[in-house]
Amino acid sequence: MTLSTSNTIDFDSARLRLNHDEKARSSLIVPPSKPIRHMTLMGLQQRLTQQLQTSLEIDRVLDMFFNALQEFIGLNSLEFRHDAHSVQIQKGTSSMHRCSYRMTHAGDFLGEIQFTRAKRFSEHQLQSLETLLGNLLYPLRNALMYREALRFALNDSLTGIGNRMSLDQALSREVKCAARHHTPLSLLIMDIDHFKQINDKYGHAYGDAALKAIVSCTRNCLRDVDELFRMGGEEFVVLLANTDNHAARFIAERIRRSIEQMQFEIDGDAIPMTASLGIATLKAGEKEESLLERGDKLMYTAKRAGRNRIAC
Repeated sequence: MTLSTSNTIDFDSARLRLNHDEKARSSLIVPPSKPIRHMTLMGLQQRLTQQLQTSLEIDRVLDMFFNALQEFIGLNSLEFRHDAHSVQIQKGTSSMHRCSYRMTHAGDFLGEIQFTRAKRFSEHQLQSLETLLGNLLYPLRNALMYREALRFALNDSLTGIGNRMSLDQALSREVKCAARHHTPLSLLIMDIDHFKQINDKYGHAYGDAALKAIVSCTRNCLRDVDELFRMGGEEFVVLLANTDNHAARFIAERIRRSIEQMQFEIDGDAIPMTASLGIATLKAGEKEESLLERGDKLMYTAKRAGRNRIAC
């Protein structure tokens, strides 16, 4: 039978607990499940205070926290979830006995954390866990804030896909990877045809809705490994790792056809939309700037040839 306990822990209360009966805490030793050096609860707190402040990466913070608790209490696994931040991290392998905490601080939800071990948690171990969660407070909060800051810095605020900065980073990475492993790399540059007419006739709010619809439609045409970015305005880039020109043309045509067939309405009026796409495949020794420039020129070639078509 699985033992499961669930609690909500408010870090404001936890901080008060950290200052309570310090002498008793310093003498508390939890027998480890492995033949390692015993450590007092206070000793582990001091160790965690130093370690957890060395990283802003949430995976690294939780890794250090789990390793310390695994040594101290004999945990088998730690699982952390924060759906609003799209975070789900698991360390170790789940076991029979579980305890979980819903963490809050100053009214802000910081996520849910679950611990498991093969043996039943004792009352002392549960008290120690709750105390040590207090040491996770600021590192966890800072890691979540850092993750959110990166998301805003690298994502387009309107559509949620990668922005130009994100594209530059991904393109540099993939060009180096393709050169190192001798694998193909292609990209598509896509521009929405006559998009200015939608903004001029219906307003920018409807234009924004149209861009979101385009992004959703394009995503449905891509593989899990493909990456979609907004260059600016109505221009987008699809990065296709390990994809040659022939396969890239197949994906581009699927996108072109899906946008052409997309059902988009404004106040009951069907608004036809099409896209022009340029396809560029990385050449030996080529730099990312050149690859991007070739794709852009081919996109304009498709537009000059009549729009709603592909050039490669």
